[in-house]
Amino acid sequence: MKGIKADSLTYHPLTFILSALIALWLKTVAVGLIGFNLSLQSPFELLMIVFSPLGSLLLVLGISYYVKAGNFKGILFSTMTIITLLLYGDLLYYRFYTDFVTVPILFQFKNVGGLGPSTLELMSPWDLLLFTDLIIFWVLLRKFNVQKHRTMRVKYLYVGISLLLTVISAGLGLVKSPHLYTASYDREQMVKTIGPYNYHLYDISLAVQAPFRRLLASKTDTVKAEQYTSSKEEKRTEYFGLAKGRNLVLISMESTQNFVINQKVDGEEITPFLNSLIKDSFYFDSIYDQTAQGKTSDSEFMIDTGLYPLSSGSVFVRKPENVFHSLPKILKEEGNYYSSVFHGNDSTFWNREQMYRSLGYDKFFSKKDYEVTEENSVNYGIKDIPFFQQSAAHLADLPEPYYARMITLTNHFPFLLDEEDKLISEPKTDQEVVNRYITTVRYQDEAIKTLFKKLKEKGMYKDTMFVLYGDHYGISEKYEVGIHQLLNLEKSPVQHAELQKVPVIIHIPGEGGKTFSAPGGEIDIRATILELLGIQPENTLSFGHELFTRNSEHPVIFRDGGFVTENYVYIDNVCYEKQSGKPTVGSACGPFQEKVRNELGLSDEILSGDLLRFMED
Repeated sequence: MKGIKADSLTYHPLTFILSALIALWLKTVAVGLIGFNLSLQSPFELLMIVFSPLGSLLLVLGISYYVKAGNFKGILFSTMTIITLLLYGDLLYYRFYTDFVTVPILFQFKNVGGLGPSTLELMSPWDLLLFTDLIIFWVLLRKFNVQKHRTMRVKYLYVGISLLLTVISAGLGLVKSPHLYTASYDREQMVKTIGPYNYHLYDISLAVQAPFRRLLASKTDTVKAEQYTSSKEEKRTEYFGLAKGRNLVLISMESTQNFVINQKVDGEEITPFLNSLIKDSFYFDSIYDQTAQGKTSDSEFMIDTGLYPLSSGSVFVRKPENVFHSLPKILKEEGNYYSSVFHGNDSTFWNREQMYRSLGYDKFFSKKDYEVTEENSVNYGIKDIPFFQQSAAHLADLPEPYYARMITLTNHFPFLLDEEDKLISEPKTDQEVVNRYITTVRYQDEAIKTLFKKLKEKGMYKDTMFVLYGDHYGISEKYEVGIHQLLNLEKSPVQHAELQKVPVIIHIPGEGGKTFSAPGGEIDIRATILELLGIQPENTLSFGHELFTRNSEHPVIFRDGGFVTENYVYIDNVCYEKQSGKPTVGSACGPFQEKVRNELGLSDEILSGDLLRFMED
């Protein structure tokens, strides 16, 4: 291009912009393929990963092209820095959550964790390579000057090429996946086909639209959801009313995956108390984690409402003013239950205080209701043993019958524990996170044992039904190699899906035990509780099924559009045979995909439009 180089120290602005483009493009592709480890099912997907970032990078870097020459260097370097920090933020978030940052999660980031042990654990010395280009550009921009001459023709051409590349990327994404934009919850597919920056632009557009969906909703919007949920054919089981009139205690076991149950390390049981409890309980060993970005709050939400969590952010933070036909309200209406929550953290954490009011809880025992000291705390707050000891005293004062949800804290990433509380030897896997996890799970098990002992001493055990469940996974895919070593497993997509199972144990004193192995999800726990309590609510718009006779061919749906049935696993847009672990030939998963999109879509419509407000009568 004529005039690109005026003298040995002065260059056309496009020289700097295109150099910045190449640097950012290369590390974006590298992070996609190595950091995000995006699965490639065809050469076309590789082409998309390589091509898709170009248009959006050109557009954003072009901002510097339209400012005064004196501001060019500062704007260009600032833009490069912001893009790099965004990419690195995505990488850190993905390493733990195997997901991508969304606009709503940014507004609730204090709940995810800041620059503490959790974040530092995710960092790697190799991450410094992401910032080397910034150092080089800082030196070059100080050394060389920018030519002031810029023609409007070149500016228009620059914008045109940038927009064309962006539109082509968006169009090719639809060619690859016709449901790409309607099923935007499949964020990995979006990042893979339209690139991380176009994905963030699209995510911003969704966030902008969100407030208007409630304003435009009407009672007629409830018809489809009512027809779908009322069409579920469920008959009463032999377990209906088995725990009728009993108190209900739910114990949310933080980050507890099912693989720890009946598992030993050097001959020592990881969960000796739970193992013994299972013998006299209903144990569901094929329940999958269905949470999304809200993690523990998502599990609470599914169990209380029978709705799926939002794909982006948490209902607790985004929709606390909605109307919900929740478990506390049903129990109040049908059995005059008093409902309470016990959690040793701040009442504002994940906006729980406001959300619990919306869900109909009568009392929230939070950090201010506990004696919390430096000695009895670790990681995210009060340790589980003192938490349960103090909670038992509060529980004794509740009017009966009551529904009490207890949320544990100690078994939380990065799984820190004082030496005196380690009741089992750490395994010797290559992943320290996994080694520590085993000790915190063992401590949690001992804490639950303490609660049961306290309730028996106080005469509060026999008249209570206990529901214990793992709220979500604890070991992310980044550290799963440690589990593979511990359990002698081979890495595979199906194995990863199987590790997402969480234990669900329902203990009714005086009743026998039985194990149920049909696949199910956390969204099904509410219907199972109501079945045991002998309650048949109407017009609940719930997507859950009771777990005793749940149809094993009805998919267990994940928030990213994946699912599991008795015979198949659909993950990362690939259908696998569960038994062989191999991709299927043909469209074995096809019949389930429409049902998955339909359920997630209807649940989202209920939440985005606050449709339950039209059914209060």
